[in-house]
Amino acid sequence: MLKNVDQETVEGFGDEWSTFDHSTSREDLQISFDAYFSQFPWASLPANARGFDAGCGSGRWARMAAPRVGELHCVDASDKALDVARSNLAGLPQCRFHLASVSEMPFEDGSMDFGYSLGVLHHTPDTAGALAACARKLKPGAPFLVYLYYAFDNRPPWFQQVWKASDVLRRRICHLPFGQRRAVTDALAATVYLPLARGARALERLGFDVDVVPLSSYRDKSFYTMRNDALDRFGTRLEQRFSRAQINEMMQAAGLADITFREGPPYWCAVGRKAR
Repeated sequence: MLKNVDQETVEGFGDEWSTFDHSTSREDLQISFDAYFSQFPWASLPANARGFDAGCGSGRWARMAAPRVGELHCVDASDKALDVARSNLAGLPQCRFHLASVSEMPFEDGSMDFGYSLGVLHHTPDTAGALAACARKLKPGAPFLVYLYYAFDNRPPWFQQVWKASDVLRRRICHLPFGQRRAVTDALAATVYLPLARGARALERLGFDVDVVPLSSYRDKSFYTMRNDALDRFGTRLEQRFSRAQINEMMQAAGLADITFREGPPYWCAVGRKAR
């Protein structure tokens, strides 16, 4: 039995990545990759750096990270997800694959030159414990990048109320069989994500600041990405959210220092270094 996982959540992600394998959606992924890794100190990594992708899913981020390093360990608790990752990353000899939870990654503590985990640790029962497990694998001074769902701590009260209403819907959708989950979230992508995103794009072209418009971050993304993210958001059983202060505290408790946050979306994305 894998440690620190919710098995139904893991199975759901296996189905998700088997459906949305991102084998063709390169342009959207590059935009997202550039945003997530905007603060990552690639230039400070040693030659032929060894690192890990904790919760690699379909391998969508590893596909762009692996060519920059010497060895990338792709870890996921879902065998279905790893099968998709192996297929997507077949041409990248830097990649190694491990069926394991984030809390039980099969390499030595203090052995990695870098690590990252994007959109994964908030789906574990013990997010702080999973973050600490990632930090243990790092060498002193090695950077770690993490993206965790934000608690809308930088948003107005009405925005938080919109999320609370949507979360009631998520708690119902996430218990449906996968086929029904996909059908419902596809409908949400078409009737909610797409109109709000394209509306935000139109307002931006008129000179308005659209950062407070819900789903405005999708204004230049494809409908494929909206469908995937609607399933990810509304079809996942275990979801936790954290404020910037809480993430900073967890990172410090895990032994990370020199922590910096990305000031723009996606919220919250942070980089820290293993304390020396």
